Order: sequence, then structure tokens, then C-alpha cells
Amino acid sequence: MSATAIAPSARTSLLGRTNAVVKLAGALLLTVVLLLSADPVTSGTVLLGEVLLLALAGQRPLALLRRAWPVVVAALVSGWGTALLAEDSGPVLLDLGVTGISSGSVAAGAAIALRGLALALPGLMLVLTTDPTDLADGLAQTLRLPARFVLASLAALRLVGVMVSEWATLAMARRARGAGSGHGPVGALREFGGQAFTLLVQSLRRATRLSVTMEARGFGAGPRTWARVPGYSWRDAAVLAGCAAAAAAGPAASVLLGTHRFIWA
Repeated sequence: MSATAIAPSARTSLLGRTNAVVKLAGALLLTVVLLLSADPVTSGTVLLGEVLLLALAGQRPLALLRRAWPVVVAALVSGWGTALLAEDSGPVLLDLGVTGISSGSVAAGAAIALRGLALALPGLMLVLTTDPTDLADGLAQTLRLPARFVLASLAALRLVGVMVSEWATLAMARRARGAGSGHGPVGALREFGGQAFTLLVQSLRRATRLSVTMEARGFGAGPRTWARVPGYSWRDAAVLAGCAAAAAAGPAASVLLGTHRFIWA
């Protein structure tokens, strides 16, 4: 993802040509189902459906997960931590003395890990295949959201790409000055903290300047006109139907297997 546009391959793909509001609705539909369910069958089935949908849309889910490896690591760590700390139920699989891992805790950990991946995948594809301007047009003209909110969201989304580029620039600048040569976990953590603090300061300064500039140019004024009208086609209906099918397949499979459990149960 660049600072100004999505990748050409993503733009010409099926998801790249799908209306931004439709992709947002599909992602929200999958998210609601995953947030309400706490069993591994629902999360795993929805995740499998998402992978199949992405493959049919010409995307490469494994390549996407490799690019988003921090999300994968976070999901695995959260699953492992849940398996260690969850209440034991069923046969004990591993006895660690002060704690243990049972079949019930493994199921809880697997549900957390799978749900984390399933929650992250639609959001990542929404960001990587959606132009911020298209999303802003849909929010303003289809959902009729206030122009002030839409334009602020558009500016924030465009700044995400700028921050990604600035992070890479900061890393190269620190290495050029010899400040990025820390060795070991402690050195790497210190380097990451310093670079993150620098990026935070730059982001706050940029956000302040952008806010003042937008107010001075009248972006916070009354009703506005829009240059482009978002369109809808059979492609949008197919993508939304696929998301709905994946969202319905998860709870249906878990109910048939007798494993469905709501998050509050």
C-alpha cells in the first residue's frame, strides 16, 4: 500500500472493482457474526469461507497473511495465552505444574486464534483494495453521512499510507546515521521505540497542520456537492452474497455439530 493509491493489481481485481460501501457492509457482516460466536467451528468455517472468497476473487490469501505477519503472530500468541489461562475442562493434555492445558482450553485458544485471523482478513482486504476517495463517495452519497465526518475519514485514510512511507524513510535514515544498528532483543526494542516515538511526533504535527488547513478552506462548512456518483452492478451483489453465505455458514456448521456458543455463554 502506497501513500496515494492502492496497488494496480488490487485495483483491477474483482474486489478492487467492487463498490466500497458493499465491501464495508460485507466486512461488517462477517465481523458481527464472529464477535457474537466463541466456538472454533464458527470461526474456522468463516475463515475458510473468507479464504475461498478471496481465491475466487483473484486474491492470494496466503500472500496477504505474509504481508500482515504481525496479525498472524498476534492471533497465535493470543490463542496460546488463552489455552494456558482458560478454565480447564475435559481431559488434561499437558500438565505444566502451576497450570495445565486441557481439551477445553485448547478449544478456547483455537477459537480465539481463528477468530482473530477471521476478523483481520476482511479488514485487510478492505484497506488494500479500496481507494479512500471511493469509500468517501459511498459514505457521503449512499449512506448519507455528514460531510465533515466523511472528509475527516478520507484525510485519515490517506495519512495511513503516508505513515507507512514515513516509517520506511525513518528506518533508512536511522541506519544511514548508524542509529539503527542495535543487536539483540533489547536493542531491537529500543530501536523500535525510538522510531515509533518519532513517527508519533511527525503524525501529530501533520494532523494539526492538515486540520487547520481543511478548516481554512471551508471543509467544515455546510452541505457540499460531490464530483462522482458511486455506481452498483451485479459484481457488488455477488460479493455481498458471498460474504453473507460465509457469515451464515459458520453458525450453521457449529449448530449442526452441536458446538455453537455465544460469546456471553
